[in-house]
Amino acid sequence: MAHVFNNIRTVPWHGTASAFSWTVQTRENPRARSVRTLRLLAAATACAAVLAAQPAGSDLRDLLAEALRANPEIVAAQKRYEASRQRPTQVSSLPDPMFSPGYNSNGRPWPGAGLGMEPTSQIGFMVSQELPFPGKRKLAGDMAVKESEAEWQQYQQVQLSVVARLKQAYYRRSYAFSAVDVLDRNLELLQKFLRITEARYSVGKAAQQDVYKAQTQISILETKKVQLQREKRAREAEINSLLNRPPGSSLNRPTALTPMPLPVQLEELYAAARENSPMLRRDEKMIQRAEVAVNMARKEYYPDVTLNGGYYNMGRMPDMFMFRADFKIPLYYFRKQRAAVTEQAQTLVQSRKTYEATNQGIHFRIQDDYLMSQTSEQLVRLYGQTVIPQASLALESSLSSYETGAVDFLTVFMNYITIVEYEMNYYEELQNFYLALARLEEMTARALTP
Repeated sequence: MAHVFNNIRTVPWHGTASAFSWTVQTRENPRARSVRTLRLLAAATACAAVLAAQPAGSDLRDLLAEALRANPEIVAAQKRYEASRQRPTQVSSLPDPMFSPGYNSNGRPWPGAGLGMEPTSQIGFMVSQELPFPGKRKLAGDMAVKESEAEWQQYQQVQLSVVARLKQAYYRRSYAFSAVDVLDRNLELLQKFLRITEARYSVGKAAQQDVYKAQTQISILETKKVQLQREKRAREAEINSLLNRPPGSSLNRPTALTPMPLPVQLEELYAAARENSPMLRRDEKMIQRAEVAVNMARKEYYPDVTLNGGYYNMGRMPDMFMFRADFKIPLYYFRKQRAAVTEQAQTLVQSRKTYEATNQGIHFRIQDDYLMSQTSEQLVRLYGQTVIPQASLALESSLSSYETGAVDFLTVFMNYITIVEYEMNYYEELQNFYLALARLEEMTARALTP
């Protein structure tokens, strides 16, 4: 056992928990040396949990700008809105007129046969123009305008959705990087712990089960690292998809997340949703569209008219002129128009209930995500300011007992693993906090994250 501990020297921690080196040192009490080593490791681990880089800055902003410019869902929604803007003028215009050239002949089937000799022989044309009942064209245009305004709100919602998904993918990827760093740092240290335990076991100072437990713990951390590596690649693929980049495009390492206070109160979020939520605004436009549709259906009780005018050449006889008005009589109103009014009235009720359902759903989701962000904020603060420091004190206490021989090495080892677990929980709650804020941004159209 002595030759193992004599080969360990620690370099003081300089800001990151990975700044340790191990070189040869001789002629020092092995137990005192290992205790001092573990104390330095404990201090490093306690501090590492609360260290963080600057908030997500230019990198995320650049990705968001690229997504708004290149994301195919956003471009498709934009084109759908632009297309909808062309409908009001179409549906509010008069129907196309009809031009009908023709002839009547006597004695022969070709044009001009009997012209000037028979009073029924003629060559001419007729023009027809359908005129909807006054007010119908305006109502049709108003309906199309409301549909276009609803498409604009849908376009805004697609933008918010893409931004929220991109932010969540970015935050999950950032968490995966931070968690992998924690595991890499501690896997190296745990492997050195294992070698110390194996050395003590070789001289009869440790039990074989201690070696197995240390090996098992290393394997568990390795499995977590594999899962996190998959998460990194999956989120990278998701970001490339949202940016419409070729699969496999490289991305910079995301900026580490940093603790921040919850920037808004619950009632402010409710008010922001009522004023800004594109989902609610879209449902409001659909209610207005349904109200116009009811009036339009009622207008169908009134007849449309088609005006016809014609000129016919009679040869040597006087020219003939014709004018006629054709009225479309809603004779079967009890089967068509009345049913159409009922249909549109039911659609109006459905639109209002859809608005209520959307409003209730948004309020629930806002409260749910607000409580999640509030809870995560509290847990981040507790882990950083209380739990991890207390766990560090427990480790220090076990180190003192280890120095007197009251506890074995594995006890100190497991206390250190506990701090690693708390550090992972710290980053996970930090991730949950930012994910909840991103979802709140989507529902309220209000910026909450840096």
